[in-house]
Amino acid sequence: MRAEVVAVGTELLLGYVVDTNSAWIGEQLALAGVDCLRATKVGDNVERIADALRGGLQRADAVIVCGGLGPTSDDLTREALAAVMGVELRRDPVVEERIAGMFRAVGMAMGDSNRHQADVPTGATVIEQVRGTAPGLVCPVGGGKVVYAVPGVPAEMREMVTRAVLPDLAARAGAPSVIATRTLRTWGAGESAVAERLADRVAALEGGDGVAIAYLASAAEGVKVRLSAKRPTVAAAAALLDEEEGQVRARLGDLVTGVDDATLEVVVGELLRAGGRRVAVAESLTAGMVAARLVDVPGASAWVRGGVVAYAGEVKHRVLGVPDGPVVTAAAAEAMAVGVAMVCGADCGLAVTGVAGPDPQEGEPPGTVFVGSYVDGAAASERLRLPGGRVEVRVLTVGAALDHLRRRLLGLPLRGWTTG
Repeated sequence: MRAEVVAVGTELLLGYVVDTNSAWIGEQLALAGVDCLRATKVGDNVERIADALRGGLQRADAVIVCGGLGPTSDDLTREALAAVMGVELRRDPVVEERIAGMFRAVGMAMGDSNRHQADVPTGATVIEQVRGTAPGLVCPVGGGKVVYAVPGVPAEMREMVTRAVLPDLAARAGAPSVIATRTLRTWGAGESAVAERLADRVAALEGGDGVAIAYLASAAEGVKVRLSAKRPTVAAAAALLDEEEGQVRARLGDLVTGVDDATLEVVVGELLRAGGRRVAVAESLTAGMVAARLVDVPGASAWVRGGVVAYAGEVKHRVLGVPDGPVVTAAAAEAMAVGVAMVCGADCGLAVTGVAGPDPQEGEPPGTVFVGSYVDGAAASERLRLPGGRVEVRVLTVGAALDHLRRRLLGLPLRGWTTG
């Protein structure tokens, strides 16, 4: 079973509203074993909505269209559905009375515009609304294909998709299946380098019905390797993912930092907690961004002592005890890590200093970063050369610092990171 999603609303195209509905529907379709081929956004125009629906039906077995079912003049999904089905709209008296009853219950008279929400394409089945006024629709379009229309209000959409759309899709699909995913998080190599390590595995899997591998790179979270498997049961899909995870880990080694929701800060927090350690952070160019990531983790108060934003060289010298001299150096990063651990009464110290840009500093070009740490009485540091402008360098520095501490806590070698 293949499906597509069409999100209706000019506000989506203008950026006034972010389309979270399509992402949620896509996730639910995957969990139900339905392949989602495409998600399309379209404005409030009958012809364009109808064109998007026809295109989706050419490629897929089902289309879920969300939005455009309200009472105003720009709610045109019903008209577009009637055009695609080649039928007329008819007013459903049962739906009309139900909407009127909702207005009476709150002491209001129903306006004529709300009656429009009771218009149903001939041959369509109404999905009863339990949270708002706009009912959903199940619209058969021939050849065993179908369009589901649901409201654009997220709470109403989710309830209707869960209660009515997914069960109907499952019944039409016949043999049950699930699509399960697992995401391996990595840090320390760019997307192309990760892909090169996995190239032989991707080639071996291509064309088969096993696991699919995809990549998602971001400055804040590194490169994610997503594994997807479609099988009749959750257990069968999980077993296949277990096997493939082993293959991927064998090729990526200690670049893998965590799985699924285990971000770098979560992993570091678990390591600190397991070892009975507490950390303090000294930051120059990131100005508190590393500490913010750490304390985003619930329960961080058990293993984060505090931090110092030592942006000026004078603060590094006076507060953290960094010796006089240059402050964009490995020695300064290590001294900052030791100093902040002492100041905050922590077992571990983590520090970053460097040049975010746009101008060089102390003879070092923008993108030069030193990360220092103090763990089990020993200081260590690494020099990084990070790409991008000022914002990108600062964001990358946060991830690099967290991975540095992860490696120190696990006893892994420090790698440094040079990209671009």
